[in-house]
Amino acid sequence: MTAVAESAAASTAEVQRPGRRMRALGGWAVVVALVLLGAFIAMQVSVQMPSSRGALDPEGVGDSGAMALAEILRDQGVEVDVARTRPEARTAIGEGATLALSNPYTLTDEGILDLIAPAERVVFLSANTHLLSLLDMGDNAAADSTAVGPSCDTAEFAEVGTIRPDRLFHPADGVEGCFGRDDAAAVLVDETDDQTRVVVEGTRLFSNDYLSENGNAALGLALLGQTERVVWYVPSFEDTDIEAQSPDTLGTLTPGWVTPAILVLLLAGLAAALWRGQRFGPLVAETLPVTVRASETMHGRARLTAKAGDAAHAAEALRAGARRRLARRLGLAVNATADEVADAASDRLRVPRGTLQTLLAGPLPSDDPALVEYARRLQELESAVDETTREMRDPG
Repeated sequence: MTAVAESAAASTAEVQRPGRRMRALGGWAVVVALVLLGAFIAMQVSVQMPSSRGALDPEGVGDSGAMALAEILRDQGVEVDVARTRPEARTAIGEGATLALSNPYTLTDEGILDLIAPAERVVFLSANTHLLSLLDMGDNAAADSTAVGPSCDTAEFAEVGTIRPDRLFHPADGVEGCFGRDDAAAVLVDETDDQTRVVVEGTRLFSNDYLSENGNAALGLALLGQTERVVWYVPSFEDTDIEAQSPDTLGTLTPGWVTPAILVLLLAGLAAALWRGQRFGPLVAETLPVTVRASETMHGRARLTAKAGDAAHAAEALRAGARRRLARRLGLAVNATADEVADAASDRLRVPRGTLQTLLAGPLPSDDPALVEYARRLQELESAVDETTREMRDPG
């Protein structure tokens, strides 16, 4: 009976084994099919989804693009030509055409001036501090997002209404400021004998996401709809004229005879040391002078500042250190100005330009509570820049 039972059990196991194998293969087949289906759907979505491109790109469909403004211009009968290279833009610029472009950060000063030279009307849809200085149209003012009207006599702005600018400027002498108050304006207009130049910070105003707010669309039409054609140049690193140069080294800056002379002096010094060193006796232990650690010096200065109650001096020290660290993390020179650091940080954090000028170059706190709040804001700014740096290094 035992042998018969064992034989029956073995036969049953052999019959069940193929069934389990088939069920396992069927499960793996379902998993593979789902993976292939997901990959196919992802490929189709990536192929069919249009590119959002960059900020203020007239062909950009993302929130920061400017396709909506370009289409509004075309609906009003304005021909919009998109140029992505400087030769293409210069060829397209003809008599009576408007040249529109965002901040040309990829061009040298000579490249910018050469690009805008043939145009009768140039509209900069965004600008940094260096561009304002190059065009001699003004400098940065304190940020104020309060709704403002035209506040100038320029005819094309009469029907715009009000806007909420992200950045204001102080107009230079001879430059008209519109949409502002006191001595600050959101739009700068400089009319010379042969060219009209307009500067506005429109990264947010003219984006697809905010174009319908307030008078943003009307302002875009007023700036770009004054001529029958608009040549919209899109800056990019593929079209840069900035040539990479190897930094000068000590070897390239010194004459050829300096290195042999240094070697001769080193050999002479070594020979003199061996010659004179034989006359000294054995080494003698000697008490070293008192060494003050850096942390003790730091705490001592901090106590002196606290005792004096000089919150402004302490805040200036904190701000100077923060500017140096931010300049290093943003790839700027050590002696970069506060405006340049603020512009670079705004670009890195994707916040409206002008929002950081007050923090890095504005008035200093006058009491201890304000000093503590000021230090906290500086620390938050540095932490945010560090976080974006880590995200750029490790996109996954």
